[in-house]
Amino acid sequence: MLSRREFCVLAGCALGEAAAPFSFRGLSASPLIDVAAIDRARVLRAGAAYLKEKPVTITSASSPRSAGGKHDYFSEGDYWWPDPKNPDGAYIRRDGMSNPDNFVAHREALIRLSVQMPALAAAWLLTHDKKYAEHAAAHLRAWFIDPDTLMNPNLQYAQAIHGITTGRGTGIIDTIHLVEVARATTVLADGGALGDDTYAGVRKWFAEYVLWMTTSKNGIEEREAKNNHGTCWVFQVAEFARLTRNSDLLKYATDRYKTVLLPTQMKIDGSFPLELARTKPYSYSLFNLDVMTTLCRILSSADDDALKYELPDGRGMRKAIAFMYPYIKNKGSWPFPHDVEYFDDLPVRQPNLLFGGLEFSQPEYLSLWKTLNPDPKVPEIIRNFPIRQPVLWVSR
Repeated sequence: MLSRREFCVLAGCALGEAAAPFSFRGLSASPLIDVAAIDRARVLRAGAAYLKEKPVTITSASSPRSAGGKHDYFSEGDYWWPDPKNPDGAYIRRDGMSNPDNFVAHREALIRLSVQMPALAAAWLLTHDKKYAEHAAAHLRAWFIDPDTLMNPNLQYAQAIHGITTGRGTGIIDTIHLVEVARATTVLADGGALGDDTYAGVRKWFAEYVLWMTTSKNGIEEREAKNNHGTCWVFQVAEFARLTRNSDLLKYATDRYKTVLLPTQMKIDGSFPLELARTKPYSYSLFNLDVMTTLCRILSSADDDALKYELPDGRGMRKAIAFMYPYIKNKGSWPFPHDVEYFDDLPVRQPNLLFGGLEFSQPEYLSLWKTLNPDPKVPEIIRNFPIRQPVLWVSR
């Protein structure tokens, strides 16, 4: 039988005096699927490769268009382009069409962190070989502690638009890639594989960042977004609150899911109409579903199962996953317009199938999940696929 510490390492729950509010209804070993066995070779192959890669933070690149400094994250609105009628003027929007000339180096560095550090943590979880944990910790120190290379805990200059704004609330979606980094940090710390100073420094950074997210003009603007941006705000707040042991924010995130996200975003059939209205309806529907399902995984506890929570009319994650499942299984049956970009590169190994399959005892979801690509190579697909190491999210 697993000890409490061993179980918490595998399930990702918290230990110590403040553990109770942050422990989760762990997904114990399921007769339906063994994620650790399925992913072991994949994880160890990635871990071995990433041991050879040094940390790279945002201080390795800069843009003259940024209004911030060396340690300030900067990105530009994806769908904004020079105006052909006024090439030197303010940019204009082309929804769904990414401008290849935008500055993306900071985003690429952030995504690199989100790919490598959790993979190293997952490799440690499967082997308990300290070399993986030590290299994962090196990434954490570079990004969140080292004064020469750290990123400031805000996104004040994210999603800037030339000639219009130096940064927007919508840029906060970029740090969805820190969610699995936060989860991996907790796994390492709970397993005694992360030094106290490193753990404290990382938690301090995330406490400052989530404070900025919840109090700044840009943060409040993003919180109020009606579509996947609003979902991603709650998704981040929930996991960052979990890392920093902020029970008030966790309760707030739970309430916002139940009273705002679910009733305002989901139709009675389980679809997300605001995502279906976009020029990438398939991609955005999958993305919002994955984020919302994982958010419920973060929020669920023994006393409150967010994944099974339903509104009086039946709207909930069971219905949302059931709506998309046929179109993940057979994309050719998708009855809505095709995405203007990258339609052929989807689906990938969508986490909603794993979490939904386990939660609702749906082996067909799990069987489909196992057949899908866990490691997409197209940058745009990677960007919208923030949960890549499921072993960090389930018991084994």
